[in-house]
Amino acid sequence: MKSFFATTGRSLVLIAGLCALWLLLSGYWNYATLVAFGVFSVGLTLWFADRADVVDREGVPTSIFPRIIPYMSWLFLEIGKANIQVAREVLKKDIKLAPKLIKVPAPQPSDLTRTIFANSVTLTPGTVTVDVREDSLLIHALDESFADVPAICEMGDKATRLEAKGDR
Repeated sequence: MKSFFATTGRSLVLIAGLCALWLLLSGYWNYATLVAFGVFSVGLTLWFADRADVVDREGVPTSIFPRIIPYMSWLFLEIGKANIQVAREVLKKDIKLAPKLIKVPAPQPSDLTRTIFANSVTLTPGTVTVDVREDSLLIHALDESFADVPAICEMGDKATRLEAKGDR
């Protein structure tokens, strides 16, 4: 088992991320509170991460960060379009939804990009990822119009491109 300190780069990214998250969620901005509770919270989380051996094995490659901004922008646009589509379906006088389960290939090279793909599908209104396998996702679609396999596969391709070759 690698020592926590042997994974310094990923540990520093984890520390910075945890500190930022703690600041955003706590709402405490005075110096004494930041030092006391912030350091304790981050330290405890780092200790748990080291004990679970997830810092190196499941860490987020920092090279993904430049590619995540365009992906998130595209995803927010897709979420907006899907919201309008769901609203149209729900506001119809005679709602005739026909829920459907579809299996979509998930050729992502890592658990990280497969998780991003599955969560992106779930975030998009009208679809929910029900099951994640090594090579596929099982998706519940609100109606046939939401079960657009080519569009979902495009989302998977975009998630796959987040992680360039050599990131892992």
